[in-house]
Amino acid sequence: MKPGDELPALTIPITRTLIVAGALASRDYQDVHHDTEAAREKGSPDIFMNILTTNGLVGRYLTDHFAPCCVLRKVAIRLGAPNYPGDTMVLRGTVTEVSDGTAVVRIVGANGLGHHVTGTATVSLPEDATTMSLPEGTATVSLPEGTK
Repeated sequence: MKPGDELPALTIPITRTLIVAGALASRDYQDVHHDTEAAREKGSPDIFMNILTTNGLVGRYLTDHFAPCCVLRKVAIRLGAPNYPGDTMVLRGTVTEVSDGTAVVRIVGANGLGHHVTGTATVSLPEDATTMSLPEGTATVSLPEGTK
């Protein structure tokens, strides 16, 4: 692994179930994350994903590639375009730095409106990880049957 290496993309369908479940799991009971009418009254066209769900998805993206031995040391993200139901977010990462058993990865998650999330993460790696090569291809999230 070296600076410039790109992680395979992760494609995530944005569903109502994902948005509401993420808000509930993170104890974010703001109505804009589960009540369409309330979200519209506040100027949004629909419910939208909260930052804690996005943060969890970014963490999952990183640990899917560097786990099981990696440790997320720092995740610094900023939200941009909202994730609304029916859209798709694609997470991409680029290694920007590798030193002393850690890697810094630049993260970008884009949807149909633009960049939903941007930021960086610092990941502690096992001793042999600096020589590992990243897998090719694109990963896709599969939701349980019956979820929309």
